[in-house]
Amino acid sequence: MTYLPQIKIPAIYMRGGTSKGVFFNLSDLPDSAQVPGTARDNLLLRVIGSPDPYGKQTDGIGGATSSTSKAVILSKSSLPDHDVDYLFGQVSIDKAYVDWSGNCGNLTAAVGSFAILSGLVDATHIPENGTATIRIWQANIKKTIVVQVPITNGQVQETGNFELDGVTFPAAEVQVEFICPVDRSEAVFPTGKLVDELEVPGVGNFQVTMINAGIPIIFMNAADIGYKGCELQEIINGDEKVLTMFETIRAHGAIKMGLILKIEEAASRQHTPKVAFVAPPQSYTSSSGKDIDSSEIDLNVRALSMGKLHHAMMGTAAVAIGTAATIPGTLVNLAAGGGEREAVTFGHPSGKLKVGVEANQTNGEWCVNKVVMSRSARVLMEGWVRIPYDSF
Repeated sequence: MTYLPQIKIPAIYMRGGTSKGVFFNLSDLPDSAQVPGTARDNLLLRVIGSPDPYGKQTDGIGGATSSTSKAVILSKSSLPDHDVDYLFGQVSIDKAYVDWSGNCGNLTAAVGSFAILSGLVDATHIPENGTATIRIWQANIKKTIVVQVPITNGQVQETGNFELDGVTFPAAEVQVEFICPVDRSEAVFPTGKLVDELEVPGVGNFQVTMINAGIPIIFMNAADIGYKGCELQEIINGDEKVLTMFETIRAHGAIKMGLILKIEEAASRQHTPKVAFVAPPQSYTSSSGKDIDSSEIDLNVRALSMGKLHHAMMGTAAVAIGTAATIPGTLVNLAAGGGEREAVTFGHPSGKLKVGVEANQTNGEWCVNKVVMSRSARVLMEGWVRIPYDSF
């Protein structure tokens, strides 16, 4: 039997925030993968190394965690006043599917850099020195995101002294602005309530705040599930019974939020909604050994992604945390001490993160105008990815 050579596809491997992913220019993909469908999904699965029954993604570029099993496709924007269209795919590790239901806020920090490096941004938008303002259309969630990319001598500046908890080395700071993360035609709170009671058969009844800002997410009180809110990954991820509990809560919450109709549908929608638990500020030691004092933070938050406790915090979840913290009466706001605020600093497993929020209430309805945070990004490797010719 004759086997054909592997095919190669131009790609750049990038870190954005606390995530890593493979970035593609849409026009570089094979014709069949330039449109949504099975061919595109199968191509990305093979690049990342999924599905892998061993859970390691050894035969691909993925890192076998929710933070490193990701793919991005960019193209010149089809919309006015935007530079690029950004499509994100969360690749399952052990199953054969790609979840397109949400955004990756962390990788968003790398989108501007990739767009400039790939020639997708008009040269007139890039200063010789200063900051390039890149307007991104996030195609998964149909929202605008603005990133401020530092430029030196006409080139993207990736090195710097900005330290981001959850990332080992410093780099240049990239400001990310999520513009109107909730459309004015949409409800910030899908059920219309700041706090709901969620009934989870076989698990219990819980007070929850369910919000759709940045990404759909279900917030719970840490104490209600027997936690302090300052747990690290090994406490949660090493206990299959606990992970099953969270997945059950997530599935029932997804139904109540109107995201799915049947419990079984949650299995093929792992990226959304997220589940997180909150607690008032407490001192703890982060996963890197850094001491986080309660005086430095407003609250503690721990969030799960793709069935596991995240090692830091998802960027989209940070949008939801910031939004919920500014709205008096939510569980997040109450954990942070209540009242009105325009920014919040929360503790997560790797350290802390500050998020600024511009929100207002009109006729009893909350509107979120902007959520801002700082991340960093850099190119890790560039060239081509190679996959067997019959992969898609």
